[in-house]
Amino acid sequence: MSDKLKSLRQKAMALPLQPGVYIMKNKARDIIYIGKAKKLKNRVSQYFGSQNNHAEKVRQMVSFVDDFEYIITDSEFEALILECSLIKQHRPKYNILLKDDKGYSYVKVTTDKWRRISCALQKDDDSARYIGPYNSGYLVREAVDEANSVFMLPTCSRRFPEDFGKGRPCLNFHIKKCCAPCTGRVKFADYNERIESALSFLSGGSSESLRQLTIQMNEAAENLEFERAASIRDSINAIKKLSDKQKVIQSKVKDQDVIAYFSDRNKACFEIFRFEGGRLCDRQDFVVDVMEDEKSAREEFITSYYGARTDIPQNITLDDEVENSELLERWLTEKAGRRVYITVPQKGEQRKLADMCRQNAAERVAQLQGATGRELSVLQELQSLLGLSDVPYYIEAYDISNLSGTGNVAGMVVFEKGKPLKKAYRKFKIKGFEGQDDYASMNEVLRRRFEEYLARKDEGEGFGRLPDLILLDGGQGQVSAVKPLLEEFNLSIPLFGMVKDDRHRTRAMVGEKGEIAININRRVFNFITTVQDEVHRFAIGYQRSKRGATLKSSLTDIDGIGEERAKALLQYFKTVKNIREAELEELMNAPKMTRGTAQAVYRYFHPKKDNDI
Repeated sequence: MSDKLKSLRQKAMALPLQPGVYIMKNKARDIIYIGKAKKLKNRVSQYFGSQNNHAEKVRQMVSFVDDFEYIITDSEFEALILECSLIKQHRPKYNILLKDDKGYSYVKVTTDKWRRISCALQKDDDSARYIGPYNSGYLVREAVDEANSVFMLPTCSRRFPEDFGKGRPCLNFHIKKCCAPCTGRVKFADYNERIESALSFLSGGSSESLRQLTIQMNEAAENLEFERAASIRDSINAIKKLSDKQKVIQSKVKDQDVIAYFSDRNKACFEIFRFEGGRLCDRQDFVVDVMEDEKSAREEFITSYYGARTDIPQNITLDDEVENSELLERWLTEKAGRRVYITVPQKGEQRKLADMCRQNAAERVAQLQGATGRELSVLQELQSLLGLSDVPYYIEAYDISNLSGTGNVAGMVVFEKGKPLKKAYRKFKIKGFEGQDDYASMNEVLRRRFEEYLARKDEGEGFGRLPDLILLDGGQGQVSAVKPLLEEFNLSIPLFGMVKDDRHRTRAMVGEKGEIAININRRVFNFITTVQDEVHRFAIGYQRSKRGATLKSSLTDIDGIGEERAKALLQYFKTVKNIREAELEELMNAPKMTRGTAQAVYRYFHPKKDNDI
């Protein structure tokens, strides 16, 4: 510990065990972090103890702290109010800072002959028509996208009529998302009718649009304009599908914010779904630095987010627990001027909404990490199910394969961020013994793997990288065979077996404390089944290729039979047994064989019948 940390810790240990606010400053006396505490001494002294238990963001912040100040309050609630006020005033670098940059959005309609509909964040100095303003940029984008899609309006950069016939229509035309005026075959009157219908849809909503379009479709049918009637019918069906989709993101709780948090080792994201009148009216995501504790992260986010807003809903739904929820409810209630409730649903519609919100947060983080939200979230579910301290982003799985105790081999597959990392797959030939002993085989393979790590750990990849989780194809016996190695090599890696049922299908996972049922979580069950099937495929594939190579090598002992002819014989007869039992004429008819080589093969397997040839 440096002299500076010792000095700061000594000062922190002298703080009172009272609620208050602490203010961290750097050498330039700039405020870099503001926090609150129920007991100042306990909270502040934690910063200046061992740095091994802190997240990277906290370690970085502490490295810049030159001094700190504190303000004692009468209660923890007063500390919360003071903290919010000071953060808003000073905007310290290491606090979660969220810009309240919510501006207005517009629907933009160009005024050229072939009009286009788009969304805009501000009015430009042009002749376009602007409909709005609207508070929710999300809703405007969604509505414009829906209108263009339903009424098959172009969203490309082509200009009309200048670009008529200059190129083939794009994919949107083939998937019925655009009527393709670029072909020059769309009548201007029909196009203009689509524009007017889209604007009617944007201003009147889907119900009014359905009513008007139904009238137009019936009129077209009565006038024998069947092509036009069919086009209107397609628009009606598209709006109905859209309405069904919107029902998925409706809520019985009329006015609420749903907030979810997702993090990996590098980034974290808060996602917010805002509901008004039971319908999703806005959504936002905020990418933030990873914090040590999720409960604290939620508290800091909520104080920062609502500290800059006046439109606080009556209900705030969270995906998981938050620190000091009662204090936050009291603070939000006073700020809103009416009762505000914070809830963490455990089941039902609200739980599904929270999970959907969390999935979107995971998707945002995944975009930054080059994965998908589904893959990252299933790993987080696996972490929770197995009780792991960290999300297992890098997983190694092992399986043993042999043929009646001969040709013992093992396969190792790797899954990184939920996807197979095939360049990291490894094959092992069991060297320590002959015969069938899966436990001893697994022990040998993992010992060699850990020895390779010690030799290559400076490389940081391949065998030079340790996994976050080790999975073994097998039950308690395999786990017990490998567990002592972790202690011997002083490694702290979670270890579990993947257990199959009598039909060789994934059934459960097993650790030191017994079996863990995974069929209650369908996504985790499917993921573990995928891992188990992949490692089994890889191991048995290696065993078969090795056995095939051995068989070919026995054939190459015959005069005139090289690698190519041996391979051709095995492909033709399938097994060495079939070659041994084949008649001379059958051998002669095989690919790449001559009479001489056929006689050599026949003599090799029938040494006592030489005189018969």
